[in-house]
Amino acid sequence: MYVYIGIGSNLGDRLANINSAIEELKSNPEIRIEKISSIIETAPVGGPAQGNYLNGVIKIETEISARSLLCILQNIEKKLGRIRTVKDGPRTMDLDMLLYGDKIINEPGLKVPHPKMLEREFVMKPLLEIEPNLILTTNDER
Repeated sequence: MYVYIGIGSNLGDRLANINSAIEELKSNPEIRIEKISSIIETAPVGGPAQGNYLNGVIKIETEISARSLLCILQNIEKKLGRIRTVKDGPRTMDLDMLLYGDKIINEPGLKVPHPKMLEREFVMKPLLEIEPNLILTTNDER
């Protein structure tokens, strides 16, 4: 299963945070990193006043279930110091499951494709960099 993960950081050493998250993913024997986009600097979207983000997208191959993968991503965020206090607030690490193959998942706490990805240039620009021929549709069109 190919999975696309959005990665971002705007607290601390942002690039070191991103590299640490990538190393955490690489250390999991059930995850194979296929591609990593360029890392771009972007202004925050929503939330309180905060610093700019570094963002990118990672393509992985895995047979881990979407729910289990979400737990792995959240554990990496926590290990790298993410504390969830304010919605859309600053964070050391943000890992979002954007696409899980061609699956549509609508469960509490897990919505794939990511519901706001088409609206976010900081997601779409790096995603289309690594997959320029990717065709995306809304859930209504599937």
